Amino acid sequence: MKFLAVLLAAGMLAFLGAVICIIASVPLAASPARALPGGADNASAARPPPARRVPARCTARRSAGPRPLGAPAASAHPLPPGLLFSRFLCTPLAAACPSGAEQGDAAGAAPGEREELLLLQSTAEQLRQTALQQEARIRADQDTIRELTGKLGRCESGLPRGLQDAGPRRDAMADGPGDSPALIVELEDAVRALRDRIDRLEQELPARVNLSTGPAHAPVAPTALHSKMDQLEGQLLAQVLALEQERAALSHSSRRQRQEVEKELDTLQDRLAELEHGSSAYSPPDAFKVSIPFRNNYMYARVRKVLPELYAFTACMWLRSRSGGTGQGTPFSYSVPGQANEIVLLEAGHEPMELLINDKVAQLPLSLKDSGWHHICIAWTTRDGLWSAYQDGELQGSGENLAAWHPIKPHGILILGQEQDTLGGRFDATQAFVGDIAQFNLWDHALTPAQVLGIANCTGPLLGNVLPWEDKLVEAFGGATKAAFDVCKGRAKA
Repeated sequence: MKFLAVLLAAGMLAFLGAVICIIASVPLAASPARALPGGADNASAARPPPARRVPARCTARRSAGPRPLGAPAASAHPLPPGLLFSRFLCTPLAAACPSGAEQGDAAGAAPGEREELLLLQSTAEQLRQTALQQEARIRADQDTIRELTGKLGRCESGLPRGLQDAGPRRDAMADGPGDSPALIVELEDAVRALRDRIDRLEQELPARVNLSTGPAHAPVAPTALHSKMDQLEGQLLAQVLALEQERAALSHSSRRQRQEVEKELDTLQDRLAELEHGSSAYSPPDAFKVSIPFRNNYMYARVRKVLPELYAFTACMWLRSRSGGTGQGTPFSYSVPGQANEIVLLEAGHEPMELLINDKVAQLPLSLKDSGWHHICIAWTTRDGLWSAYQDGELQGSGENLAAWHPIKPHGILILGQEQDTLGGRFDATQAFVGDIAQFNLWDHALTPAQVLGIANCTGPLLGNVLPWEDKLVEAFGGATKAAFDVCKGRAKA
């Protein structure tokens, strides 16, 4: 904005000079035109028209000179036409005033010359008014430039000393007779210097603002708030973790206490059994068998251990049937709430032996009709319902889609010798097992054929990781008996 104002002032000065030169050149063009028709000499051609008064012409000639721009008398009290013409006459006049004869000659001039002279005077008057208007505009622009220069000085007073000029400020737009091409050049230099200063201010003020504000003031509150939130979140997470650990510890402690209580109860029951029946005639934990002498619905053995949820299992046992070829009955059954036939091994009548899982049935190619000891293993996995049946260490058959993707439910009841129609009861005598059961073990995975063969040959005895064959875990009811028996030694004697 300052740069444009300075340029406008310089243009106005140039325009004013051009107007002054045009006004000064008007009489020079008119004098030869008037001298040619009359044929007079140079002195008479250069004389003013007869209408002008001689004292006024002489006075104007003596006071001829450049009038300062913007003189108040020029606009407030305009001069007469004759004096105005003498003011702008640039050619020299005779030193003596005109005589009466010359005035008479001038009075007798042709009417055409007078009209031409009046036209030139009106033109000069219009040019003078235009010059005055331009002068007023230039003065207004000068005031604006002074105001902007003052504002710039106040802005520069707040900058470092390196950005300020060492010398005093000079008003380049001052009035007076010093307006010249050199002054215009000086104005251009001042404009260029101002533009450079403005550019430096635009480049350095943002940096100073950033340095004065500082990076730490604005983000102080958000950073403190975020740190406080992080601290509170950490405390909350620590409390949640502490509560979880405490709950886990309590759960573990309660589970351990329950196991200890169950163990103590088992010990007390064993001691009570010893006191009631005398000292045991067999060697625990696994040298015993459960015997059911005849078919009924009240003799059985119950496993006193809760089974977990199983996705696969292997059940192995030693069986000796005394049914006389009319069906082996049910060696074992596992019932859960809502499903009585969760796992059942059954041979009813002359039907082949069957494995039931969640009421789904698979027939097993097994035979126990010779009244001898046989090692039976049943393996199953929930993935695709794959099953395998082993007898005396040899794989007899396998299949799939037996209760596929169904997990064995926990918290059920495992009964040896009877088939459950309800949870832990409603036995059917026609489905009861008659004979001996020993070494019933349960794993939560499928055993390999080599492991099954080792158990059957008594070369690799292995206890179940879910349910081992232990005396304290098997309780006989209804007349079923437990007796000392080493299956690997007594198999040959039986």
